[in-house]
Amino acid sequence: MHQWGPDQPFLFCSLAKLQLLRISLSSPSLPLFLSHTHSDITHSYLRFFLCSILYILPFFTAIKMVRAEPFFPEKLFLVFSILAIFDNGVQCFQGKKVLGMHKFQWKQESNSSTCLSQKTRWENGATILEMKHKDSCSGKILDWDKKLQKHLIMDDFQLRTLQSRMKSIISGRNIDDSVDSTLIPLTSGIRIQTLNYIVTLELGGRKMTVIVDTGSDLSWVQCQPCKRCYNQQDPVFNPSTSPSYQTVLCSSPACQSLEFATGNSGVCGSSPPTCNYVVNYGDGSYTRGELSMEHLNLGSSTTVNNFIFGCGRNNQGLFGGASGLVGLGRSSLSLISQTSAMFGGVFSYCLPITEAESSGSLIMGGNSSVYKNTTPISYTRMIPNPLLPFYFLNLTGITVGSVAVQAPSFGKGGMMIDSGTVISRLPPSIYQALKGEFVKQFSGFPSAPAFMILDTCFNLSGYQEVEIPNIKMHFEGNAELNVDVTGVFYFVKTDASQVCLAVASLSYENEVGIIGNYQQKNQRVIYDIKGSMLGFAAEACSFD
Repeated sequence: MHQWGPDQPFLFCSLAKLQLLRISLSSPSLPLFLSHTHSDITHSYLRFFLCSILYILPFFTAIKMVRAEPFFPEKLFLVFSILAIFDNGVQCFQGKKVLGMHKFQWKQESNSSTCLSQKTRWENGATILEMKHKDSCSGKILDWDKKLQKHLIMDDFQLRTLQSRMKSIISGRNIDDSVDSTLIPLTSGIRIQTLNYIVTLELGGRKMTVIVDTGSDLSWVQCQPCKRCYNQQDPVFNPSTSPSYQTVLCSSPACQSLEFATGNSGVCGSSPPTCNYVVNYGDGSYTRGELSMEHLNLGSSTTVNNFIFGCGRNNQGLFGGASGLVGLGRSSLSLISQTSAMFGGVFSYCLPITEAESSGSLIMGGNSSVYKNTTPISYTRMIPNPLLPFYFLNLTGITVGSVAVQAPSFGKGGMMIDSGTVISRLPPSIYQALKGEFVKQFSGFPSAPAFMILDTCFNLSGYQEVEIPNIKMHFEGNAELNVDVTGVFYFVKTDASQVCLAVASLSYENEVGIIGNYQQKNQRVIYDIKGSMLGFAAEACSFD
């Protein structure tokens, strides 16, 4: 009878790395009652039990050998017989999370008559405004698959916009022609047909819903009379009914700041010489109008007088049903810079998942007592770039499960973080390393066709839940962004027959990488402009 040596059980389970264990015993003739669809929960518990057995097996074998008692491989028969009934085998990987498919069952009904927030509250020096998902007032969406695929197409245009802005600003040419803290509810823009995030603000006494974008500086809304406007959910702002509305003159410092903020110089109008602005986006969308000033309310007790914004008279593009956009960038025209005296140049947000009932918050100010983070905040320094009004970080590594992937582009700086881009884009060497390790740890699942920029896709339609490897991004100063389980996969199809890793590769190694909002979900992300720091902490985003 064969006797095992003391090191042979380590072929099945390593003490140093549980990842070494990968037993695949596929069988086309599995009993129906043991299929993944019907026994995912049982499968998960049994897998944990078996992995535990195999992990302690070397110790048990070593004891047997010391006692000179033979350890027969037949004693493993029961374990491997149980393993054999699972078509994808057992994976003993460290650092995994369970993703339930039910989280991505998009609701079809939507009959609310209003999109505007009605509730506010004051808490620990913060003004808190309620925000609803715009999906509740956008009417019934008949084809979610088409909608989700369109989001990805729009996101590719967003990337082109940012790259175009960066190139144009660097080359110096135009593009194509006393409150402590204020907390503003933040929800997914999926309800207004965009995957960006939205807040409700009050401009000139009128509430309106706007897209939140850290990659933009100039805030703007559509204005009457409108030469050309897209359809929006809220009434279009009419400056003629507001006594506090003013236009900005062409000779003003604000007008001179437009080129750095938008990539386009201000254009002087006539009679009176008002300052006209133009903002172009990579998908052909645009907004044009006059630079203006108005009272902005971030809550019942937080008013920003003479807030500079764009009054858009000619606007077209993929802005969904939003009234406009609020810019949270670094230039002097952004909301952050204009409220620096009130909030100290500090803001943070918690981006919720894209379920219709979910909401998060945008907090103006550094009052951390209103945060609901479940892990300590870890900070990294912002990489200064005097030519670009964006937020840059130094990505030093990525961990998949417990494996640190290796790539030459780590630690080079220049990784942008943006709330307006959905899918993160990584330099090719980093992406290939991430993809390779992820596929290695998420093996045994049926593949699915690639979709546009997403080339690592799976067919998970036969599963009620799956275990997926943790993905953790590391930044200079030991800061970490632990990607939430809902930020790993992008569902191209709602039946999970085409589910893709929600990260894509850039075309070239020297292009600027972007950390998109999909990987920022359920995180408290803190921007300290004056301190030139950015912090991350896990938080289950909720306005309540």
